Amino acid sequence: MRRLFGSVRARATLGATLVVAVALVAAGAAVLLSLRSNLIGEAGTQAERSARAVASELATGTPYDKLSGLDGDGPVQVLDEHGRLVAASEDLEKISGTDTGEVKPRPAVKPTGDDDDDSEDAGEALEAGEISGESVFSNGSATIDGDAEDYRFAAVEVETHDRGHLKVYAGSPLAAEHGAVRTALTVMLIGFPLLLGVVAAVTWLVTRRALRPVEGIRREMAAITHSEDLARRVPEPDTHDEIARLASTTNETLAALETSVERQRRFVADASHELRSPIASLRTQLEVAAAHPELLDLDGAVEDTVRLQRLAADLLLLARLDAGERPSDAKVDLAGLAREQAEGRTGVTVDAEPVEVAGSRGQLGRVLANLLDNAQRHARSAVTVTVRHEGDRAVVGVADDGDGVPEDDRERIFERFVRLDAARSRDDGGAGLGLAIARDVAVRHGGTLTAGRGPAGGALFELRLPLA
Repeated sequence: MRRLFGSVRARATLGATLVVAVALVAAGAAVLLSLRSNLIGEAGTQAERSARAVASELATGTPYDKLSGLDGDGPVQVLDEHGRLVAASEDLEKISGTDTGEVKPRPAVKPTGDDDDDSEDAGEALEAGEISGESVFSNGSATIDGDAEDYRFAAVEVETHDRGHLKVYAGSPLAAEHGAVRTALTVMLIGFPLLLGVVAAVTWLVTRRALRPVEGIRREMAAITHSEDLARRVPEPDTHDEIARLASTTNETLAALETSVERQRRFVADASHELRSPIASLRTQLEVAAAHPELLDLDGAVEDTVRLQRLAADLLLLARLDAGERPSDAKVDLAGLAREQAEGRTGVTVDAEPVEVAGSRGQLGRVLANLLDNAQRHARSAVTVTVRHEGDRAVVGVADDGDGVPEDDRERIFERFVRLDAARSRDDGGAGLGLAIARDVAVRHGGTLTAGRGPAGGALFELRLPLA
């Protein structure tokens, strides 16, 4: 059963069919009850009309054997104040549902004075020749001329001049009500299953049509996973609905994934390229030293080793940042951190006011060190560090008096392993990871790092972080 209804289409079809089935049963029951009530009410009205016609004749003194209402199609009984049958329809053979089961009238007995008092207490107080304004209804059956049927009976009381208090029962057949209810029930029993079948079929087809784009998306995603070709995209339907938005979001996710994978590939390729040069240089020096110890360039070997150490540290930090490493929530004094990083550097001045931010002291110190290294590399003579707060942000500015960064390159310099023409030398320009690390750390701390033009015409890097 779980496998049978394992698809969205099957569950949607089952759900829609069940809902419609419940609605049809409720509506059918309401229709049948309303139909039965209306037909019974109509039969009761007909019976009351017949009973009042007979009561009118009795009120005018018409003898029992002259009552025209006794010759109708429905059963009629007339009872006296003692409940005795005094008149009935001629062909009435059997009856139930009235105050008496008798079908033949018995001779009336002249009531005594006590009986007259009892009749006044038992019935409605009516004047001679008056008919009761209210009717009492009941259901029963009667056999007329051998035909037994169900009837709706109406009882009407009348006060006569010479025969006392009488009660007239007249019945109207319920055959029409029974026939209509049976017909309606038969139609429902035949029509409801057919209608449910149509609902199920239409729901199945409509759901299949609606979910067809989803199946197309699934197939394309499976093909992308199998081929590992992230340049492919899933089809986007022109329906402008939830499925179209799902396809659009899926394509955006694939594009982001493709960019991330491509960035990772470039990163690995650039890292391999950057590592190859110092390793090759160090190996060459060691091989020369092994063959000719007197030619060993110890300073060059140490320099290459330091470069490898720094590059490995940078790559390790980028790997941790890419893995989503969260900075700590410790409070860091940016003014003190700036003075600490500027200490011992030539031509660097610090103008800082006390500002505290939340984050990792080590990572923020790395940002300032990278910015100062970059500024000193391009400055002619001076580098200025400022620390201030603007609103709810702390702002650290590092400016130099060099040639500055061209406007078209102010975003590109934050990419990994990017060196501008003036910094192509690996010995002087580094590996091109300093600014990329600085921006990634700034973003992880909820801040930004941008490049612009400084007051002295050189580059100005501004680090903005939320205040602690």
